[in-house]
Amino acid sequence: MSDADPFLVAASLSGVADADWASAAAPHVDAAVMGGIAIDSDGRAAARDLVARGRSEFLPDDPIAWIDRQLRAVGDDVRTPGVNVRSATAGPVREAAAVCADRGAVCEVNAHCRQPEVRAAGCGESLLCAPDRLVRLVAAASDAGATTSVKVRTEVPGVDLAAVAERVAAAGADWLHVDAMDSEPVVADLATALGEAEAGEETPTLVANNGVRGAATVAEYARHGADAVSAGRPTDDPAALRRIAAAVDAWRAGESPGVCEGDPADARGEAEP
Repeated sequence: MSDADPFLVAASLSGVADADWASAAAPHVDAAVMGGIAIDSDGRAAARDLVARGRSEFLPDDPIAWIDRQLRAVGDDVRTPGVNVRSATAGPVREAAAVCADRGAVCEVNAHCRQPEVRAAGCGESLLCAPDRLVRLVAAASDAGATTSVKVRTEVPGVDLAAVAERVAAAGADWLHVDAMDSEPVVADLATALGEAEAGEETPTLVANNGVRGAATVAEYARHGADAVSAGRPTDDPAALRRIAAAVDAWRAGESPGVCEGDPADARGEAEP
């Protein structure tokens, strides 16, 4: 896997994760992925339907301009900013990735959101069942020059996630950001699959997500072969972020993250559902 030091990512939360959110998390994290934001017409229609039933979504008139504004606003507050984008088509992803590339930011392709409206629009989790289309989106972001992440989830019926991981790696993905749901050992399967690249071939950084609240879960994902971890809902809790960051610091120093007294029990389903 990656030769980089372990790091901590603040993971996207729809309708919440903007520049202010990223700047607030910045003292504790190494990267912050804003969004998710729908950037193509069908994805935006799905987002409007989600808002109509009470969910929070980013729905600016011009989503590409919004991405540029948020990256400008976060400035140098976050070492590595990023934006999670939802699209069923490559063109808007290419535009978003070009903005990210100009700002030194990560463009994260959302193959993760499981809301039925999003899946029906051909975005989010549905891309895991259409790997040819997912590969085109990843290649579009990579070809635009952005550091490219792909957010995926486990437990999708009929999906061989290791095979998907190998395909997006070949398409240019720099990060594989995996929501482990209740299947944490799948992280180890992905680490193995990605680690089988030919000699000299770069493999994506494996970022593990879900239930990260402190040293116990950081240690678990480290044992499974993750290169980094991310936290979603705890990003609005500075005490939780400090606890997670301390565990990642220990991991980075080559120490076991350990288990600290008072660490909360794992809480699953934390990131953008």
